[in-house]
Amino acid sequence: MKPLCGAALLLLLLCAAVSAQSSCVCEKNKRVTNCRLENGQCRCDAIGSGVAVDCTTLTSKCLLMKAEVMGSKSGRREKPKDAFEDTDGLYDPECENSGAFKAKQCNGTTCWCVNTAGVRRTDKHDTDLKCNQLVRTMWIIIEMKHAERDAPLNAESLKKFFTDTITSRYQLNGRYIASVLYENPYITIDLKQNSSDKSFGDVDIADVAYYFEKDVKGQSIFHNNAGLNVSIDNEPVKLEKTVVYYVDEIAPEFSMKSLTPGLIAVIVVVVIAIVAAIVVLVLTRRRKGKYVKAEVKEMNEMHRGLNA
Repeated sequence: MKPLCGAALLLLLLCAAVSAQSSCVCEKNKRVTNCRLENGQCRCDAIGSGVAVDCTTLTSKCLLMKAEVMGSKSGRREKPKDAFEDTDGLYDPECENSGAFKAKQCNGTTCWCVNTAGVRRTDKHDTDLKCNQLVRTMWIIIEMKHAERDAPLNAESLKKFFTDTITSRYQLNGRYIASVLYENPYITIDLKQNSSDKSFGDVDIADVAYYFEKDVKGQSIFHNNAGLNVSIDNEPVKLEKTVVYYVDEIAPEFSMKSLTPGLIAVIVVVVIAIVAAIVVLVLTRRRKGKYVKAEVKEMNEMHRGLNA
């Protein structure tokens, strides 16, 4: 029995060694499962879709959003202690096998068209909506605001930090970084990449912006990483607000129905102000007219009295 037990123990150790060699950690994406080594590279299945992702590069935004939605439903998503849930723009997307967004996205009986960044670019309709093509987002504007400070940051050092970070951390070719502008306290990063510019194997600016936004909010997608530490000239910089704007190759198709409540409120206030001004003008003219008539009537009575 002893030789048999020894053989069993050896087999267990061998299996453990093989398992350790065949498993891996996806450094570029923690929202994955079933990680394994294939030809020396780590590949994992994205949570929510099961699509295999290459861990040597960024995962597409569509697969990341799908994994985030599934993580929110199942409670698996890791949250920093100070994190709060931001549901703006988050939905359960339909992804192509390549990881790209499908042009038409639906939530039950409501559908809309999206761009390559997965952002809605039309009004919401019923399921009969036709989205003929996936319109490319060619320009992404990332606008940030840093906390109040005694002195402004050095513009050149700031530009170098964000340029180096985007090219190294997010693997974006530097030619797609159109500009890094600093206007105290605002920092604006322009990423431009149209259909003809993008080469095979280049990461997409939409994926870069999504990773970047999550990093800044402390919700990093990278494995065992708390987020992006912004440091200019060895001085930590706290970012208070980040907004991402999208510009597509074809203009979006929104109607007045899709206006935000704030804009609608402004329009209503303006219309009320104009109507009020017209009413005041009309009433003022009427009063003046009555005054003139009364004055003429009194003058006539005076003339009659004199003549009498």
